[in-house]
Amino acid sequence: MKDNSLLKLHALGQSIWLDYIQRGMLDNGEITRMIETDGLAGMTSNPAIFEKAISGQHDYDAAIASQVRTGASARDLYDTLTRDDVGHAADLLLPVYEKSGGRDGYVSIEVSPHFAHDCDATVKEAHELWAQLARPNVMIKVPGTRAGLPAIQALLAAGVNVNVTLLFGVQRYREVADAFVRGMEQRAATGAPLDHVASVASFFLSRIDTLVDQRLDAMSTGTSRHPLRGAAAIASARLAYQHYKQWTTGARWQALAAQGARSQRLLWASTGTKDPDYSDVKYVETLIGPDTVNTLPPDTLAAYRDHGLPALRLEDDLAVARELPVQLAGLGIDLEQVSDELEADGVKKFIAPFDKLLAALELRRIELLG
Repeated sequence: MKDNSLLKLHALGQSIWLDYIQRGMLDNGEITRMIETDGLAGMTSNPAIFEKAISGQHDYDAAIASQVRTGASARDLYDTLTRDDVGHAADLLLPVYEKSGGRDGYVSIEVSPHFAHDCDATVKEAHELWAQLARPNVMIKVPGTRAGLPAIQALLAAGVNVNVTLLFGVQRYREVADAFVRGMEQRAATGAPLDHVASVASFFLSRIDTLVDQRLDAMSTGTSRHPLRGAAAIASARLAYQHYKQWTTGARWQALAAQGARSQRLLWASTGTKDPDYSDVKYVETLIGPDTVNTLPPDTLAAYRDHGLPALRLEDDLAVARELPVQLAGLGIDLEQVSDELEADGVKKFIAPFDKLLAALELRRIELLG
């Protein structure tokens, strides 16, 4: 029997989470099988994933009908369906959480994407999700926008597990890491325990290359491809990891770690390859390193299980990574500006499926009411 490449990643210090959730997978034993045979150590969700799962499957019909009979609104339906799935997934992953001492076994659920630029609304909904799910291995996803930074700090200080999402640039990641440390310092100052607060910073990859490559392609002549094509995302991730190593060895963090705090790991997101010219495991193979998480959509997870070649590569070619932003800037491509554009677009890409699913649930509700 062929060795499972996914299992080897754990030995290299990287946890694999599934970037998908769907009720049938929870009910039919598929997630349990993946935990047992693939070493699956967590799951992430977002509005686009839920829209695909709920609108595209009949697994939710009975639950929708039952809720409609109680007078539920479309938003009530969304909240019930998504929280039930996340709660079920968290229960399945609880043994992973316990075995790993709280390092893995998490399931993430996102606050409404409409609150991406509203700190107070984000904090309020995050606390509601945290209280309603009432499980130690749930993470609340908060966009790493300007408004998200103080929300992240406040939630961590209150002991809420946070998955910071929609990170596209090294500078914003620095700000997120600082918000994490400030939140933990604030919590420590109150005498509250630090050892059960968990967080990850989700750095999105393929979307960076998609946008940068479009701009490089526009500069190319004839049939030749620009030599910097496909390099921006990996370089950005490697530079972010260097900052992770820097702050986790600093005095501020070490003081918190001595009180039991766990570091906010980098999580590689948007890891499905969008360009057919690239390997289908490009954003897995190149970013394997200690103390990281990679969340994979089902197709990418299956591809890596089949033909991944695990080895530590996250710190390869660091000189190249450091030079790339300078090279791109020389071509008129500012990676921090790219990050800002992708963040704005990322919020829109979560709002659209969120609203689409609510509209579909409203139609279903009306149909059921006759």
